[in-house]
Amino acid sequence: MAQNQQVKAHRSGRPGAVSRWMQQTMNARMMRKIRRGRATFMGMHVLILNTVGHRSRRPRETPVSWFPGGDDAWLIVASGGGSQDPDWYVNLMAHPEQAAIELAGGDAVPVAPHRLDGADREEAWERITAAQPRYAKYQGKSDRRFPVVRLTRR
Repeated sequence: MAQNQQVKAHRSGRPGAVSRWMQQTMNARMMRKIRRGRATFMGMHVLILNTVGHRSRRPRETPVSWFPGGDDAWLIVASGGGSQDPDWYVNLMAHPEQAAIELAGGDAVPVAPHRLDGADREEAWERITAAQPRYAKYQGKSDRRFPVVRLTRR
């Protein structure tokens, strides 16, 4: 039975139970480090994205890498989630008015998310992949176009 559930999760484009457990464990560890003042991971800036569940409306926290997006703005890429957008992105877009970020060692800052499209997305994508070529590699392995979101201070 458990094996059938794992196969079903894999076919649906969603991570299986073991993969989700590993991700949750690593996310919790990374968030502790960010809150203690660690600003980078694997050469990338990281922050904690605070959202609420799109159905449950329960608080959610996710460590996410970010890139400079201009004055008081941060760019994030919804690259995880397999063949579907990651849960954090779905939550962020469902309840944008409740979004906040925590930078290394800092308090939560309310932000407004804006999904970038067209030339704005392309310009941001070029800057992101120039800074971290691994994102172009990730995109090349996916059948969906990764959303790029600009977070601005509210």
